[in-house]
Amino acid sequence: MTTRDTLKPTLDDLNAAYGEPSYLQRLAAMARGLRRPRHAKEYKAARIELQRLSAPLSAFLLPLCVVLLLILMSGGEALDDRLVGVTILDVEEPPTQWQKPEDPDPPDKTVQDDFTPDFSAVSTDPLTTADTSTPLMSPQPRPVDAVIPIKSRVVFKGVFGDLRSAGTRKSLGERFGSDAATEDAVLRALRWLKKNQQPEGSWNAQRIAMTGLAVLTFLAHGEKPGDSPEFGETIQNALDFLVRSQRPDGRFNGMDGNEYAHPIATYALCEAYGMTLNPNVKAAAEKALAPIISGQHPTGGWTYKLFAGVDKETGNYRDDTSYMGWCAQALKAAKLAKLKAEGLDKAAKLAVTGFKRNASPGGGFGYVSPGAGGLTSVGTLCLQLLGAPTDSAVKKSLDLMDSWRPSFEAKGPQGASLQYYFYYATQAKFHAGGKRWENWNKEMKPTYVKAQQIEKNAIKDDQGRDCDIGWWTNGDAHTDRPVMDTCLAALQLMVYYRYLPTTSKEAVEGEAEVLATATEAGDIVVETGNL
Repeated sequence: MTTRDTLKPTLDDLNAAYGEPSYLQRLAAMARGLRRPRHAKEYKAARIELQRLSAPLSAFLLPLCVVLLLILMSGGEALDDRLVGVTILDVEEPPTQWQKPEDPDPPDKTVQDDFTPDFSAVSTDPLTTADTSTPLMSPQPRPVDAVIPIKSRVVFKGVFGDLRSAGTRKSLGERFGSDAATEDAVLRALRWLKKNQQPEGSWNAQRIAMTGLAVLTFLAHGEKPGDSPEFGETIQNALDFLVRSQRPDGRFNGMDGNEYAHPIATYALCEAYGMTLNPNVKAAAEKALAPIISGQHPTGGWTYKLFAGVDKETGNYRDDTSYMGWCAQALKAAKLAKLKAEGLDKAAKLAVTGFKRNASPGGGFGYVSPGAGGLTSVGTLCLQLLGAPTDSAVKKSLDLMDSWRPSFEAKGPQGASLQYYFYYATQAKFHAGGKRWENWNKEMKPTYVKAQQIEKNAIKDDQGRDCDIGWWTNGDAHTDRPVMDTCLAALQLMVYYRYLPTTSKEAVEGEAEVLATATEAGDIVVETGNL
C-alpha cells in the first residue's frame, strides 16, 4: 500500500468538512433536518437553510403572482385605445358684397336744393372734449397700437385683411385701373398728412372730424399702428387722440355747429377696429355707435347733432341726406368689422327707408326731400352699401350721374361742393363697374394727379430718404381745407383696392348677410340669401 493510499481517507474527510455542497445536496440536507425534532441542532440548521434558499425563489414568484393577478382583474383582455373627438368649426368670414332689397314705391315729395356740410363754420360753443394733453388712461390692458396676430388662414374677403397689403393693392389696382402716378400721389398725400399732424395726434382745424378723415385715409392704404414702419406712429397717435376725445356718453363734440364730427369719427374707429382688432378701439367704436343708433328717426334717417325728434317748425322728421351719408358709412364699417352694438342690424336696414324718402322718381337724391343735385351721389353710394345696389333709385341715379365729369372747379352743375359730391360719386361708379367706371376713371386719374400741389424733398421716409409731399386745395364752398380736400382726393385715388366692388364675382360669392327691404317706418321685410 502506497503513502497516497494511506492518506486518501484523510483527504476525503477534509473535502467533506470544507468543501461547498451543491444546491441539490443542500436541499437534501434541509429536508432531512426538517424531519428531525424541533429541539435538534439539525432542525434549526434546516430552518436557516430554508430561509436562505427561498429568497431567490420569492424574488421570481412574487412579481409573477402580481402579473397574474392583474391579468385576472382585467379579465385577460387588452385595454381599448381611447379616442378623443375634435370638432373643427368653420370660421365665419365677413361679408364682401351688398345685396338688394325690393324697390319700395318712391315718395311723393317736392324737390329741394342740395346742401352740403359747412366744415369751415365754427360754432360759438367751446369745444368740450377730454383733456388731450394727458396720456390715455384705459382699463383695457392692451395699448391702442396693439395688433392681434392671427396665424390662421382667416381672410376677410373684400373688407380689411390682406385686401390692402402691398401685393394685393398692386394686383387690384392693375385690375381696376390705378397706375404708378396715382400711387405716387397717394404716398405724397400720406406724407403730407404725417408732416402736418399736430403734437397731440390731431389735424387742424375741425380736429375730430379731420382726424377721422385722416385715419380713414391711412387705413385705406393698409397703414396700421404697430405694422407700418413709416406711418404706424402717425396713425397710433391719431387713434389715441380720438379715444381720448370721446365723452363718457360715447359722443364726439366737433367744432362744426352741426356735429358732423361724430359719425366721421365713428366711421374711422369702426374701420380701425376691423384692421387692428384692438380692444380699446373696439370699446370706443361700440360706444360711438350707440348715439347713431338711438339718434335714428323712425323714418330711417338722421339729422344734425343726431337729434332724434321731429323738426319744431315742420312737425316732421328731418332726414338730411348729407348727414345720413356719414352715419350710413359708419354703420356699414361696423358691420364689416363684426362689431356688436345693440340695434346695429336694424338701423342699417331701416336706413334704406331714410334714403329712399329723399329719392326722386326720375333719379337723383335731394337734401331733405326728393331732388337731383350733388347729393345724388350720396344716396346712390349709401344704398349700394346698405344692400340695394340694383334698386331702381340706384340705377336711375347712376344714369343721371353719367353726365358728371371729375373736376376741381369752384362750382359745377351739381352745386358748389364738387369734391364732396365726387368723393361719393367715385365710389358709386366704382361699385357699378363696367364702362361707367372706366369712363370716369379715365378722366379722374390725370385730373386729380395734376391738381395735386407738391413740395419737393420735404420729409424723410423710414429709410431716411428724402421724399416729396403733396396736398390738394379744391374749390368747394364748404370744406376744412386743405386737410379735408387732401383726404377726399386721396380716398378716391385708393378706391381701386379699398373694397371689392359690390358687383364683383368675389363680393357676390362671399356675401351671406341677411337683407332687409325697408318700405315704411316700422315695416321691414327681411330677405335671406345671395342675389
